[in-house]
Amino acid sequence: MFKKLMNKKLVKNEKGLTLVELLAVIVILAIVAAIAVPAIGNVIENSRYKATKSDAITVLNAANIYFTEKSDKTKVDVATLKEQGYLEDLGTITEGTKNENPKENFVEKVTDGGNKFTGSAKYSGDVTVTF
Repeated sequence: MFKKLMNKKLVKNEKGLTLVELLAVIVILAIVAAIAVPAIGNVIENSRYKATKSDAITVLNAANIYFTEKSDKTKVDVATLKEQGYLEDLGTITEGTKNENPKENFVEKVTDGGNKFTGSAKYSGDVTVTF
């Protein structure tokens, strides 16, 4: 009986975590963080890419209207599309860029008998998106 009381008393006095248990928890959290951080970075980069791709499609659609109305033109920059009301917002093409000259962002009509367009926009510093 005395042994039982002593065991209960010892169990009640054990409070907190040992250093080994704390280290184990920290190691597990570090492993989870090491896996999660690159994955989140990929998600962010993919969302930027998709936003730029979406903006490029919007620019191409605006350029299509521009070239339809001005059939003598074969090249237009994105700033002109915005100035003349073909685009409401430039999106990530210039806002997400470090490109200080939006005239470097352009769309060109490819005249091979079809209605094809090609374009280029600087985004994220030295990266050029071609569409």
